[in-house]
Amino acid sequence: MFDEEYGDESLIVSTKTEYDLEENVLRPKTMADYVGQQKVKENLSVYIRAAKARGEALDHVLLYGPPGLGKTTLSHIIANEMGANIKMTSGPAIERSGDLAAILTNLNEGDVLFIDEIHRLNRSVEEILYSAMEDFALDIITGKGPSASSIRFTLNRFTLVGATTRAGMLAPPLRDRFGIINRLEMYTPEELQKIVTRSAGALDIAIQADAAAEIARRSRGTPRIANRLLKRVRDFSAVKGNATITKEDARFALARLDIDELGLDGTDRNLLWALIDKFGGGPAGLETLAATTGEDANTIEDVYEPYLLQLGFIARTSRGRICLKGGYQHMGVEPGMKARKQMSMFEED
Repeated sequence: MFDEEYGDESLIVSTKTEYDLEENVLRPKTMADYVGQQKVKENLSVYIRAAKARGEALDHVLLYGPPGLGKTTLSHIIANEMGANIKMTSGPAIERSGDLAAILTNLNEGDVLFIDEIHRLNRSVEEILYSAMEDFALDIITGKGPSASSIRFTLNRFTLVGATTRAGMLAPPLRDRFGIINRLEMYTPEELQKIVTRSAGALDIAIQADAAAEIARRSRGTPRIANRLLKRVRDFSAVKGNATITKEDARFALARLDIDELGLDGTDRNLLWALIDKFGGGPAGLETLAATTGEDANTIEDVYEPYLLQLGFIARTSRGRICLKGGYQHMGVEPGMKARKQMSMFEED
């Protein structure tokens, strides 16, 4: 049921012109410039070419995977390759059905609507999307009780690009309305080195190849982190008066940032140490780990765990998280050491 006034669309969306500011100079604009995700790129290129040949809007696209892998960047590339405008918003920003209605009725033919964190849409708002995505129509109920009536607005055909780190939290009716579903994978060090080198050129930074490789190796398989580390390494190098970033500059800066050889930071090591020292290697529940380390449970699950899982340092079980052999070795602890230590204390008593 929909009886709310239209919201102010300008308050909850960003246009392509507004978004394409200086801080986004690192974002590639075309599929050719986009590094990594080769299978996703190839398939999207086919879908885009086919849609343009038919003179139609691209089918709705769902992009999911860990944060920082390029979902927002891909949405811009899709719009650019389709020759369309893009409007951007996020699930939490759309509080009322009227807000979404205002956005949808202001879309032009072929426009791309990007909704980040789409899994966080309000359920009543989400239901408005069903007919909009499937029938390109908006059903509005006016009035209440016996005098209520339904009005259907026809929408211009548009492409919805939804991004989420938690595809499993999407309601099946919404997920099923996406014609194109792609998972983005972690990047290899070689791909990240290309991204660091490209970003350095975009920022007018001189960097040696081995320095770019060092930054890439510690970037947790994530382009967003690689670009952030590049900027911080640049700062340290500039203060030291170096015109070109060397491997020594990169190692010095990353050590100052408390990022180790595998890209783990203080929080990662705290999580591993909590599992080993507090829980004897586990299992430990997510909420328990969050309370022990002082981190938010969702942040642990979405930001820190994916990389630790990829490294094989931890595992998720039905009883909770456990630390694996690789995690013990990285922390310099023998598996089962704490358990043996506890047992010897009881024997002494």
